Amino acid sequence: MTMNRKHIPYSILELATVSAGSNPAETFTKSLRLAQEAEALGYNRFWLAEHHNAIGIASSATAVLIGYIAGGTKKIRVGSGGIMLPNHSPLIVAEQFGTLGSLYPNRIDLGLGRAPGTDQVTAQAIRSDRMQSVYKFPEEISLIQQYFSPENSIAKVRVTVAEGVNVPLYILGSSTDSAHLAAAKGLPYAFASHFAPTHMFEALNIYYNNFQPSEFLQEPYTIACINVMAADTNEEAEKISTSLIRMFLAVFTGVSTYLQEPTEMTPELRGILENPALQQMLKYSFAGNKETVKQKTEDFLAQTGVNEIMAVSNIYDHEDRVKSYRIFAEIMKEI
Repeated sequence: MTMNRKHIPYSILELATVSAGSNPAETFTKSLRLAQEAEALGYNRFWLAEHHNAIGIASSATAVLIGYIAGGTKKIRVGSGGIMLPNHSPLIVAEQFGTLGSLYPNRIDLGLGRAPGTDQVTAQAIRSDRMQSVYKFPEEISLIQQYFSPENSIAKVRVTVAEGVNVPLYILGSSTDSAHLAAAKGLPYAFASHFAPTHMFEALNIYYNNFQPSEFLQEPYTIACINVMAADTNEEAEKISTSLIRMFLAVFTGVSTYLQEPTEMTPELRGILENPALQQMLKYSFAGNKETVKQKTEDFLAQTGVNEIMAVSNIYDHEDRVKSYRIFAEIMKEI
């Protein structure tokens, strides 16, 4: 699918990755500094993920971090990429995001997913009945919409901080199930192509072909996420990308670790990169200088036809990460 790509919005997905030698408190400060820089660079949104029991990812209490980031910025949209709904009560989610939407009017997004964002043992510790909630995901989304509706003012169970507050909902997904759901509900759809690209084209086609207009959205709206590691030279970008390779390798092997300092690309790391499963996961990981990343991004937008692109840059050094996002902003202004 192709489209007119003029003025494609570009956004950031933030995991608040904790680099080796750092800690969550320092990481949160750097996340805010990044959000402030992103705002100045014209980024559309700054979304925070939800992960648990991962020492290298500090984005756990997502709603709390959203408030911190929104409070330290002025206009960039801040939201969840996403809230893993089966981990939470829909009423509590509505209370949290209704409060955020009241504090920061017309700037808060609520992206909702159904994955646990962690291992199964931790998922059980978060909420023992979460699997029931997984099966009720569509109904629980409707319940959140009800709590945000002004008409809920006559209900026995109310979320007064949410009623009539403008907090758009987004369906997050990495499968075709989520595409069917987003289309049926007439909600915007964000796809996790930065780590699970296998079903992306099928999911996007399902969403486009089955979309039902709603009071929230008249036409389909899609966001796709990519890994970006941009630097002055291809060699420099390759080096900083070694941290991401080690991060994904740790995920594969079930090892919880901090984001590691980059090294030269070794034969061993090249061998790891040739693993078919890792190659598939990193299919939309664009490392290189400005021209290299620009070409890959243009190709991705032409192939997918998405309305918005979201970049995630898990880079060890904060200044290198800011520079990567700065280069990517330049690219998006030129595309």
